[in-house]
Amino acid sequence: MVKQLIIGDAANELSTTRRILERLPEEHMSWKPHDKSMTLGGLATHLVNLLNWQIAIFEYPELDLSTIPQRREALERRADILEEFDANVGKFEKLLAECDETALGKEWTLRHGSHIILRAPRALALRTFGLSHMVHHRAQLGVYLRLLDIPVPSMYGPSADEQA
Repeated sequence: MVKQLIIGDAANELSTTRRILERLPEEHMSWKPHDKSMTLGGLATHLVNLLNWQIAIFEYPELDLSTIPQRREALERRADILEEFDANVGKFEKLLAECDETALGKEWTLRHGSHIILRAPRALALRTFGLSHMVHHRAQLGVYLRLLDIPVPSMYGPSADEQA
C-alpha cells in the first residue's frame, strides 16, 4: 500500500514539475529576481539535480553532501534540462518499481560529513528530502515565471493563466 501511494504521489509531482520546466524561456536563463537568488537556469538545473538525489535514496544507504559539488554549472537550454529530467525520471521510476515495502522501510541517511541532516525510512526521506524539496523549488520557479510574465501552468488546480 505504501509503495502504491508513493508511485502515485511521485508520478503527479514529476509530471507537474515537467510542465513548468517546459515553460522555461531560454532568453532569460541567466535572470534572477534578487542578488541572493539562483538564476532561472540554476533553479531549473537544481530541480534536475533533486531527481539525482531521489535516485540516490534508492541506490545508496546514505548521501554525504560534503562529497558532491555545492553547485553544478547551470544548464542553459530548455531541451537539455528536459532531456536530463526525463532520463532521471526513467531511472527513478525503474528503481521505484523494483523496490519493495521492506526496502522503503529501510533507514536512509542524509549527512554533511559527520553532521546528520536526516535519518529516516526511505519512504519518508523520499517524501521530505526528495518530493517536498522539489515542490518547494518548483513553486520558486513559478514565481520566477510570473515575474517574467510567462504563463504559469496549473499545479494543484487552476492557475491565473491556465484554468484546467
